[in-house]
Amino acid sequence: MNMKTTRLILLGFVGAVLIACSTTTVKSTQYVQVVQDTAPNEDLLMDIGVTVFDPGIDELDRDEEERVSPEIRNAEARYAPYLLAETLQRSGNWGVVRVLPNETSTSDIYIHGQILQSDGEGMRISVSVRDSTGAIWYTKEYEEHISEFAYEASQRQANDPFQVIYNNIANDLLAWRKANLTEQRIAGIRTISELQFARNFAPELFEQYLSVNNRGITQIVRLPADNDPALERIREIRLRDNLFVDTVQDYYANYARQMRVPYDSWREQSYHATMTLDQVEASARRRFVAGTLAIVGGIAAATSSNAAVQTGALVGVGAGAYMIKSGFDKNAEAEIHIAALQELGESLEQEVAPRMIDLDDRTIMLNGTVEEQYQQWREILVDMYKAETGGI
Repeated sequence: MNMKTTRLILLGFVGAVLIACSTTTVKSTQYVQVVQDTAPNEDLLMDIGVTVFDPGIDELDRDEEERVSPEIRNAEARYAPYLLAETLQRSGNWGVVRVLPNETSTSDIYIHGQILQSDGEGMRISVSVRDSTGAIWYTKEYEEHISEFAYEASQRQANDPFQVIYNNIANDLLAWRKANLTEQRIAGIRTISELQFARNFAPELFEQYLSVNNRGITQIVRLPADNDPALERIREIRLRDNLFVDTVQDYYANYARQMRVPYDSWREQSYHATMTLDQVEASARRRFVAGTLAIVGGIAAATSSNAAVQTGALVGVGAGAYMIKSGFDKNAEAEIHIAALQELGESLEQEVAPRMIDLDDRTIMLNGTVEEQYQQWREILVDMYKAETGGI
């Protein structure tokens, strides 16, 4: 292989690497408004349960693990569902929209989310929607990249920096419902929700009303009488359960209020750190490529019989080695930014206070996380139902 061919190969290699290292980020400048349905029938407004999101920590690769703080991701997994639920409730297109600690609370529609990216500059969330029958509506990823302008004081007061994501989810959810569900189908979903709740408390009485087909979809076999006394008791229990879940919303609302200021500050700092980190890593990649080229070029020239060329080759190898060392130094600087991001997450951990609840015959105290408290509450409801029905 002659020297000209070697140079062409090296230049092609460097060009390919530089292209591979380059990235393009699109900043959103258009604010999407929430679409409101025209004169919705209140009897057909479906309730929505937004479950606490999967923080996505288990899905991170090695490079992402260095940038992501588990404490912050776990905080975001409770913060993002609250913002989504608030957006859906404000739209007026649905019944009651609640953040659910888990799916033991029955709802007409369930929204699951997983955080795939959140670093102050960009957010990417995977959302899956299904109804109480088990039918999957759709699964979709939502992504938004913002500019520094989103963190100005006037913008912070108006909206969350990534509010467009929640607005897009709300609009897609409404569009899917209008395109795919008839009023009869909506009424059927709401009835199944009620019967599922009843079956959870008294399977021996209400199992007969539902069946599951070979596709995993729940269907109505027949309906109980409207004046069925067992159903009336179940409806009273469900009302109590909904009231408790409504008090849980106070926890999430308070959580969001307390979290907003430090979280927005963290996101703004994270935005700058992320942008700096990307620039540092890109600079390091360029230095590695240039250094490698200098070394390879120097080694190739060292094979020349020309003494001057050989002397230049030694200089080229030395310069290349220095540039690669400089690349390592830049990566060390990146590690400093990563450590700073992780340290910021420690201030976002929250404690859940014990909750006192007065019942007709006693006062109970719930302890632990909000999820654990809700599980304790459901066990109490089961005991109350058995006491009221004589264990039937």
